[in-house]
Amino acid sequence: MQTAKAIIIGAGVAGIASAIRLALKGFDVKVFEANSYPGGKLSELQFEGFRFDAGPSLFTMPQYVDELFALAKKNPRDYFNYQQLDLVCRYLYEDRTLFDAFADEEKLAREFEIKTTDTAESIKKFLKKSREIYDITDHIFLQKSLHKISSYINVKTLSSLLHFLKIDPFRSMNKANKGFFRDSKTIEYFNRYATYNGSNPYQAPATLNVIPHLEHFYGAFFPVKGMYSIVLSLVKLAEELGVKFTYNTKVAEIKLDGKTVTGITTEQGEFVTGNILISNMDVYFTYTKLLRSRVSPAKVIRQERSSSALIFYWGIKKKFKQLKLHNIFFSKNYCEEFDFIWKRKSIYNDPTVYINISSKLKEDDAPNDSENWFVMINVPPNVGQDWDELIQHARRNILEKLSRVLETPVEDYLVFEKILDPRDIEDKTSSYQGSLYGTSSNNKYAAFLRHANFSSKIKGLYFAGGSVHPGGGIPLALLSAKIACNLVP
Repeated sequence: MQTAKAIIIGAGVAGIASAIRLALKGFDVKVFEANSYPGGKLSELQFEGFRFDAGPSLFTMPQYVDELFALAKKNPRDYFNYQQLDLVCRYLYEDRTLFDAFADEEKLAREFEIKTTDTAESIKKFLKKSREIYDITDHIFLQKSLHKISSYINVKTLSSLLHFLKIDPFRSMNKANKGFFRDSKTIEYFNRYATYNGSNPYQAPATLNVIPHLEHFYGAFFPVKGMYSIVLSLVKLAEELGVKFTYNTKVAEIKLDGKTVTGITTEQGEFVTGNILISNMDVYFTYTKLLRSRVSPAKVIRQERSSSALIFYWGIKKKFKQLKLHNIFFSKNYCEEFDFIWKRKSIYNDPTVYINISSKLKEDDAPNDSENWFVMINVPPNVGQDWDELIQHARRNILEKLSRVLETPVEDYLVFEKILDPRDIEDKTSSYQGSLYGTSSNNKYAAFLRHANFSSKIKGLYFAGGSVHPGGGIPLALLSAKIACNLVP
C-alpha cells in the first residue's frame, strides 16, 4: 500500500508541529518554506557579537512543546531545556515606581498591595476569575474546532455552554478590570494582556482575562539556549521522523482536481503531489495567492487585523542592573496609546515600551559588558502609513522615554541597531498587513469568526497558525496544529 503524502506550506511553529503530528500518523511529509530558515516569526538574528530572538520572547505553556516529543516517545529534555521564571516581568513607571510581577500568586498579590492602592485579596479574586474562565473555555475554545458539530455534543461542552455568561463576553477587558480594581496601575497591568493577541483592551471582551491565568498559574519560562532553540529542537524531531524540509522555495499554487487537493506547484515550476495539505501561511494569502481560482470567504478575509509591532534590535555597551529579562515601561496615557493604534492607525508619542534582554540569563547573547535589547512597541497593521517617518519619530520618543526613566542617556551606549517594522513582518512571514496574530479579538464573537482549521469546500485542505483558530502566539499556534491534524482522517 502506498504511503499517503502530506504537504505543509510554511515552517512556522504550527507548520513544524503539524509535520510532526502527520509523520506520526504515517504520512510522508514535505514542508516548503519560502525563507532560508525555519521558525516563521520565531527566528533569530546574529550581528556583531549580539544574538537576538527575533520574534516571540515570552515562553508559556511549555507542555504543548513537550507533548510533541512525548507523542514520538522521546524525552524532550534530550532536545531542549528551559527554566521557570520567578520574576516574570519588571514594570518601570514615569513616577519611578518599580513593580515586579512574580509568577507566584502570593508574591504577586503582596507586590500589588505594597506598590498600589489595591489589596492582595482583590488580586487573588481576579486570578480566581481568570482560572474560572480558563476552566470553562479551554477544552472547547482552545482544544477543539469550533466549526464541527461534534465538538459540542458532549457533557463537558454542554456544561461550558450553560456557564457561557461566566466568561464575561459582553464587557470590555477595561470595564471588567475597573470593576475589580481602583488603582490605575493595576488596571493597566491587567489590560496589557490584550496585547498578547494583538487586541485593544478598551474593545476586546473581558473573556481575554483568561490570559493572566496562563502566566501566573502555569508559569513563564526561558529556554536555556534561547527561544529559537524551540524551533531547532522541533525541526530535529521532525527530521528524525522522516519529514523533509525544503527552504528558499515559495509555493505558487495549491493544485486541485475539482474540489480535492492534489498537490502544489512551486515558483520554480515543480509539481509536488499530496492528498493532504496544511497551510501554515496566513489564511489571507493562502486564499488570495495560492487559491486564486477559488472564491475566498469574504467575511473572514475582511476582518480587522491584529496589531503589529515596531522592533528595534539594539546592542547596548552597558549593563543596566535595574532591568531584568522582561521589562515594561508604561505609557503615561494607556488609553490614548490604543486610540492612536486602532483609530488613528498611528503611533502615540509616548508608547508603552517592552524590552527583552535574553543576555540576562544567556550571557553569550551579548559581548562582555554589553546587553542585547529587543525593544518593541505595539503599532497598527500596515495600511499604507509613512513608516519611515513614523519610525523616526518613534525611535526618538522611545530613546527619550528610556533615558528619562533609567536616568541614563541610552543612545550614548547604542553600538548596534537593526529595525523590523510591519512592512518587513509582512514580507518575511507572509502575515497580511504585518499583523502578528491574524485577526484581532476586539469583537466579542472573535473566537467564532476566526477561520476554521479545515476547508468546508476543498477536500484535503487544512489550516494551522496564528491566523486561524484558536489564535496567535506559540501555545495557540501549537494547538492549531493539534486541532488541524486531529481532523485529518
